[in-house]
Amino acid sequence: METFYHVFQQSLNFAIPLLIVALGGMFSEKSGVINIALEGIMIIGAFTGAMFLAAVRGNEFFSANPQLKFILAIILGAVSGMIFASLLAFASVNMKADQTIGGTALNLLSVALVVFIARSTNPNSTKNVEFGKIPSIKEVPLFSKIPVLGDMFFKNVYISTYIGIIILLIAIVVLKKTRFGLRLSACGEHPHAAQSLGVNVYRMRWYGVLISGALGGLGGVAYIIPTTVGFNGTVHGFGFLALAVMIFGQWKPLRILFSALFFGFFSAMAFAYFAIDFMNAFADFLQKMGIDNPREIIHMIPYVATMVALALTSKKSRAPKASGIPFEPGAR
Repeated sequence: METFYHVFQQSLNFAIPLLIVALGGMFSEKSGVINIALEGIMIIGAFTGAMFLAAVRGNEFFSANPQLKFILAIILGAVSGMIFASLLAFASVNMKADQTIGGTALNLLSVALVVFIARSTNPNSTKNVEFGKIPSIKEVPLFSKIPVLGDMFFKNVYISTYIGIIILLIAIVVLKKTRFGLRLSACGEHPHAAQSLGVNVYRMRWYGVLISGALGGLGGVAYIIPTTVGFNGTVHGFGFLALAVMIFGQWKPLRILFSALFFGFFSAMAFAYFAIDFMNAFADFLQKMGIDNPREIIHMIPYVATMVALALTSKKSRAPKASGIPFEPGAR
């Protein structure tokens, strides 16, 4: 049973960042802008959060309040992600540039920018930013006593898990119950019809991309803190994996949640395979087959699962109709 709880909580550590970033991509595409730059936005957010955590490492106040430190890092990551995403918004909305090419350019820029800043500010001229281990919440009073659920959600859990759930609930309410959400969706489905009703399509698309940037940067911080003690300039393709989660989830918040849990489970298996009996047996089998380093094969599992899932479900995918199409007032 302890193994189950361990694997489940590891799954949450991967699923929550995927959920947050995929929801960000959903907001952007709902407005009509394809955000291929989620990988780069995650990198920028993770780097900003890591730099802050490294700067306050050893500070007595923050050492005594690690969850506050985590929250501040998340806020800074979200702000930096929003600023970086504004480049995509300007290029795609105002300049009407190709959104896929613009997003790809930002992905390339993010890596180069992070490496340059890290090496310029690090005395050892290395791109690694060491920020140390941020402890999880050991136990939530009262809730931790709930049978089964207490051990799964209220013991040894990171605060990012609760933040992700709150963001999910807000996303559901905003898209389904608010004027803003309905206008945003209209701009991604029928932007000219939305304009005829007085909706500023340009402004709504800017909002969609900026929300996407904030959630992407937040997700970058939420990814690195539970899984590592230092940032080395990469989020291991989780931005692209979040795009797959969004597509697999059909641009709907609840489906995105289950999609994130699905891919998070495979990521946890690959990350903590040594704690799972049948994965250890699989690693031994690979070694007997002549593969010297089965760990590399096992780490491919979440990405293989992604390709299989998308191959089986891509025909049923239905993106917002105007997603990826620059808006031209008066043109139809």
